[in-house]
Amino acid sequence: MISQFFVLSQRGDNIVFRDYRGDVQKGSAEIFFRKVKFWKEDGEEEAPPVFNVDGVNYFHVKVVGLLFVATTRTNVSPSLVLELLQRIARVVKDYLGVLNEDSIRKNFVLVYELLDEVVDFGYVQTTSTELLKSFIFNEPIVVDVARLQALGPAGLFMQGTKRMPGTAVTKSVVANEPAGRKREEIFVDIIEKISVTFSSSGYILTSEIDGTIQMKSYLSGNPEIRLALNDDLSIGRGGRSIYDYSGSSGSGAVILDDCNFHESVHLDSFDVDRTLSLVPPDGEFPVMNYRITQEFKPPFRINALIEQAGPLKAEVILKIRAEYASSITANTILVQMPLPTYTTRVSFELEPGAVGQVTDFKESNKRLEWGLKKIVGGSEHTLRAKLTFSQELHGNITKEAGPVSMNFTIPMYNASRLQVKYLQIAKKSKTFNPYRWVRYVTQTNSYVARI
Repeated sequence: MISQFFVLSQRGDNIVFRDYRGDVQKGSAEIFFRKVKFWKEDGEEEAPPVFNVDGVNYFHVKVVGLLFVATTRTNVSPSLVLELLQRIARVVKDYLGVLNEDSIRKNFVLVYELLDEVVDFGYVQTTSTELLKSFIFNEPIVVDVARLQALGPAGLFMQGTKRMPGTAVTKSVVANEPAGRKREEIFVDIIEKISVTFSSSGYILTSEIDGTIQMKSYLSGNPEIRLALNDDLSIGRGGRSIYDYSGSSGSGAVILDDCNFHESVHLDSFDVDRTLSLVPPDGEFPVMNYRITQEFKPPFRINALIEQAGPLKAEVILKIRAEYASSITANTILVQMPLPTYTTRVSFELEPGAVGQVTDFKESNKRLEWGLKKIVGGSEHTLRAKLTFSQELHGNITKEAGPVSMNFTIPMYNASRLQVKYLQIAKKSKTFNPYRWVRYVTQTNSYVARI
């Protein structure tokens, strides 16, 4: 049961506000934003997703730069409310096509209509995009997406001439094409977030993949879909499935620690040929979530070296090598490294001919930053940094600096080798030939190398 729901911009502007029960003061949005902006408790950089101020519980999630917030005075399950906020964001995106401040402001009437159907007097009614269609009567006002920055994993597919069109990011589930006809297409995105920790000598200490198969369907008539995965896919340790399916567990096999499926997925033939059958509901939804803790080949190798170069000087050498095929390009790469607290100045030296690289020394938190626009597979990049200190070193400098962390995005690449072999749609007629897009993207959850 929630009392209020509101959406704030990054500047703190209140874009949407709905008071369901009237038991929380009207200025709660301002109280929340002030608390989040100036969060200093326990030395945390960011406010936790759930906190309490003067007897009011505040729950929030950040989605593409917007803060989705719920308040309540009752003792409700935090995970339930946080999941509700994520689902509201997804429903709004499904109906508006684009989720940002501009699209919400232009579609106030539609957004409030959705909110009134999703939550009634603080109680959740439904978050199903498909079920809401029979209650929603307003048409979305389409926002010009040409000038918008592509946000979120799916937006990455819009980059480059060889990429598939990213229209799934910007199409409403209820709006028709300009000519009045609906474009028949279906998008399947395999999105993986990887976590890797390297030792100082370059060995992998921990590795994990959190993956999801995301689907968005624009097929009329809701035909049945058949999605075939790797034949050598195994679930559970030792190649034994958690469903007691027998699958090959050879060296090249894809072994998932565990996974779960959307309620619309039928697993009747999954144990025989690793095929999922489903009738996709409207909107964007996860077909399957999975987790892998087996060691996998990391996309990047990081070598970090810091050496003393005098009583008040030291030198840092960072090397990054891309371990994937040359046909693949990573983008939006950011390398960060904490430096000793008494560092006063840093001078950088990039490799000759370096293009699209920026360096910075954040003096406030003594952090070195190295940004690369893109890294082509098989290439290697080096950064040298000369450090100047305000006091002499009195110990091992490697204990004062690091570890090196890295953030990146790699379209059309997945570390787990999980593949969609084919995407079959039950045809209704000979003329029915929809577009099928299967896309892959790998992002970092945590990518750290110790010094």
